[in-house]
Amino acid sequence: MIELYTFTTPNGRKASIMLEEVGFPYNVHKIDISKGEQFTPEFVAINPNSKIPAMIDRDTDMTIFESGAILIYLAEKAGKFLPSEQKSRFQVIEWLMFQMGSVGPMFGQLNHFKRFAPEKISYAIERYEKETLRIYSVLDKQLADKEFICSDYSIADIATYPWVASYEFQGLTLDEHPNLKRWYETVGQRSAVQLGMKVP
Repeated sequence: MIELYTFTTPNGRKASIMLEEVGFPYNVHKIDISKGEQFTPEFVAINPNSKIPAMIDRDTDMTIFESGAILIYLAEKAGKFLPSEQKSRFQVIEWLMFQMGSVGPMFGQLNHFKRFAPEKISYAIERYEKETLRIYSVLDKQLADKEFICSDYSIADIATYPWVASYEFQGLTLDEHPNLKRWYETVGQRSAVQLGMKVP
């Protein structure tokens, strides 16, 4: 049994989508980051960085934190969504790292400065909106001749989808990035994605 510690953020939803995709049974533990629950001693013992998601696999007695690490772990455990052939495997890992290093941080900063910052700083909003749109273009180009980011559905798609799904929250549109929009709609039709996006 998997114990998932999560909240309603794009990073949290990566883990729940993956768990729905692979069909592993799991219990959900809501960590309300708006109330600082990620800083409790009980949660810090699971993730010393006080971030969601994190999980405990009771079958292997392993604790995993960082959403990318969780996706790799679950992919290897299930034998799904991460190719074994080296070239294909590292392409998926490249795009997973692209999500971890670019998509998440840049989209997250835009979300913060546009929606949550107590002071609207135009420089910050313009900077992160410009970078978000640039990343949209990178993804759009990658998807020009592929159904999914790395041709076959993978953890790269699972990691990226919840962040792209925040485009309306960011006050943006996908209309100028038709390949990305088509991908977003395709991935969003998967039942596991729909279920995972509702957790917790």
